[in-house]
Amino acid sequence: MSEEKVRLSKLMAERGICSRREADEYISKGLVLVDGIKIDQLGTKVDPNVKITLEAQALKQQKRLATIILNKPIGYVSAQPEPPYQPAVKLITPENQFGDSKQRLRPEHFQGLAVAGRLDIDSQGLLLFTQDGRIAKKIIGEESKIEKEYIVRVEGKLPADKLKLLNHGLSLDGKPLKPAKVEWINEDQLRFILREGKKRQIRRMCEAVGLKVTGLKRVRVGNLRLGKLPEGKWRFLEDDESLD
Repeated sequence: MSEEKVRLSKLMAERGICSRREADEYISKGLVLVDGIKIDQLGTKVDPNVKITLEAQALKQQKRLATIILNKPIGYVSAQPEPPYQPAVKLITPENQFGDSKQRLRPEHFQGLAVAGRLDIDSQGLLLFTQDGRIAKKIIGEESKIEKEYIVRVEGKLPADKLKLLNHGLSLDGKPLKPAKVEWINEDQLRFILREGKKRQIRRMCEAVGLKVTGLKRVRVGNLRLGKLPEGKWRFLEDDESLD
């Protein structure tokens, strides 16, 4: 019995080839081949086991998609502006570009640029903006295995059993959290490594074990580290860098 057919754009997104929006764009331009046959009809359904390839023009288009790493300061919101606060994207200006990359900021870099993995207004550190649906899915997709590392300053006492609970055993919004890696760095700072990103997750985890968060900084997403990027500055993801 053959498997039920699925929309080509959905299958492309599930395989990490591109986002569904990008898939629809490539299909409409006739840049997608299914088992060697060009598909240019939106909504086309295919067998789930087909071979999907992109034409050279689509691959070239993907290479041009920008990903930007920003060191977000406290007081900026990650996405939609919340009066009186500014969205972090406002910091992505030619003057704020860091390093000696040959790539310079152009107006087209803002087309479809979206946050992949938010930081709340009271948090700082590594914030990613991308035009590339593949990168966004790797970070925020339900099946994401990408680690996010945070340095968290706390107040309060944390017995060994509560530290164990931070690593595994807590639930938020009625759902158990995935196992985390949480350890002391010094007397008032913890390192959190998570594979998920629920709203205000670390602050809520700390509240659950009697700790108060006084500072939170994201320093790594996958293989990408904040490094020496100054606060409020940004840089492009380079060709030789990847999340995993």
